Amino acid sequence: MKKLFVLPVAGLLVLAAWCLYRPESSSSAKSATDPHSVPVVLAPVELRDAPLVLSTIGTVQAFNTVLVRARVDGTLERVAFVEGQRVRRGDLLAQIDPRPFENQLHMALAQKAHDAAQLANVERDITRFSYLANRNIVPAQTLDSTRAQAEELKATVAMDQAQIDNAHNELDYAAIRAPLDGLTGARLVDAGNMVHASDTNGLVLITQVQPISVSFTLPQDALPAMLSAQHQAPVEVVAKSRDASQELGKGVLSLIDNQIDATTGTIHCKATFENTNESLWPGQFVVLRIVLAVEHGAMTVPATAVQQGSNGTYVYVINADNTAALRPVDVASTEDNRSVIARGITKGERVVVEGQFKLEDGTHVRVVEHTVHDR
Repeated sequence: MKKLFVLPVAGLLVLAAWCLYRPESSSSAKSATDPHSVPVVLAPVELRDAPLVLSTIGTVQAFNTVLVRARVDGTLERVAFVEGQRVRRGDLLAQIDPRPFENQLHMALAQKAHDAAQLANVERDITRFSYLANRNIVPAQTLDSTRAQAEELKATVAMDQAQIDNAHNELDYAAIRAPLDGLTGARLVDAGNMVHASDTNGLVLITQVQPISVSFTLPQDALPAMLSAQHQAPVEVVAKSRDASQELGKGVLSLIDNQIDATTGTIHCKATFENTNESLWPGQFVVLRIVLAVEHGAMTVPATAVQQGSNGTYVYVINADNTAALRPVDVASTEDNRSVIARGITKGERVVVEGQFKLEDGTHVRVVEHTVHDR
């Protein structure tokens, strides 16, 4: 017959209590072996210098745009530029037949020579009549009339010189030159056509792309911060591609318009870019970052940690027992994949950056990776 071991009643109570309340080695060990725990990737809350940035969409505009037109009438003898060519101020673009203007110049020169000869003859008469009038040989009226004739001829010679200057100008206008540095567009008139100063189409459109402007609007609520930043130092503006994946250039704020658009409640602004690599092109849409200031020691987390819910933005903070806590936060700004948190977290806390879709408040987690601190 087998022997039975009987424990005292007190021993049974101790054994039952140990079975019910035996301590775990650690909460993290339980989470690591618990098949219901959620794997997550964590990142620490860090203090960093963060720029105070406004973001908007802008449209690139040529710094200067000129539609080149003929200033005199005539036959377009030749076109001296290639479409899309880079031109400098003063470069020849087209030539109108200059012969009619050369003839006008020669006629003006001849007329001046004729009138100048008459003036010289009258001035000699004045000298003779002055001598004779002093001896009462000719009446004083004759001398006065001769002097008046001389003044009239002097005015005629001056008018002739103005005609010569005008003829020179028209001859110069026959050679159509670039009014500024820039790029030519499509040719609008072919050689052989008659062109007129009254034509509205012009010959070619020239756009200046170095430097270049970007036009944009901001809500009127941003105006005080914009003005304050501009008074302290030049405000940096960064242009990026439409998907914000590529930086296209850095410029400075050059215009805050002098009035707010009452219909939209926005303020029109412009930024100027050197555009040395010509990554900005007229008509292009770009994403703009207007850097107003730098906040030192801002509370930051990776942007992927911030989630959007029906009650606003939140993050999941992991407690010491490896449970998730849903924490509402106020996001001040997001820049370069990091979000500045104005309220809701403290330095050193751990937030979830991957795996949030399976979490709820109080869910046990299993840490599979800690992200490396950015230096």
